[in-house]
Amino acid sequence: MQKTIDYKGFDHELYQREHYGSEPMLERSSAFYQWLDKRRSVREFSDAPVAKAVIEQLIMAASTAPSGAHKQPWTFCAVANPALKTKIREAAEKEERETYSKRMSDRWRNDLAPLGTDANKPFLEEAPWLIIAFKRVYEHDKQGVKHNNYYVNESIGIACGMLISAIHNAGLVTLTHTPSPMNFLTQVLDRPGNERAFLLLPVGYPKDPVYVPKLERKPLGEVSVFYE
Repeated sequence: MQKTIDYKGFDHELYQREHYGSEPMLERSSAFYQWLDKRRSVREFSDAPVAKAVIEQLIMAASTAPSGAHKQPWTFCAVANPALKTKIREAAEKEERETYSKRMSDRWRNDLAPLGTDANKPFLEEAPWLIIAFKRVYEHDKQGVKHNNYYVNESIGIACGMLISAIHNAGLVTLTHTPSPMNFLTQVLDRPGNERAFLLLPVGYPKDPVYVPKLERKPLGEVSVFYE
């Protein structure tokens, strides 16, 4: 069978996939859900090291995400340097203190109460790695001409979701950290003007033992509508 064709002047390759019958498909989708349902956001990290090669593979997995016009508008900055992690923690906690004391509504503060969060973020130094996802809002071509990327927030959001799943698959833990504003990350990491910090993910092993809030996820009937 021909593996590549010319389609409107561009090479297209044959898509190859695994095929499952109805019963195996249901079994696999159910098992995948049950596995993902075990994922939790963890805020207490062990100082056990994680190999750089693992982080590289996690980032590559995230980079398989679909994106607007296949522009892949993301940069993942992986930080293990202790001095940089300290700078990030200090800057993040400064913003968080402002948020908790001045920016946050009473309703927001009450909604967060069961999670036990506050302005202190020790995990930013404890986790062996911090992965900061930057969205690339535009690019410059070889002639220096500026070109906007497409569906940037949607694209990097999908990539970050895949990154979180990849972290879980590796037997590691993370949490989504979004201090607002996040401009300090651009400055601390000396990123170019076309990048905007989108999400910070501490990555590592959980402390042993570690406890997380007892939560319930919404059932299928509250998160879906079927039209048959």
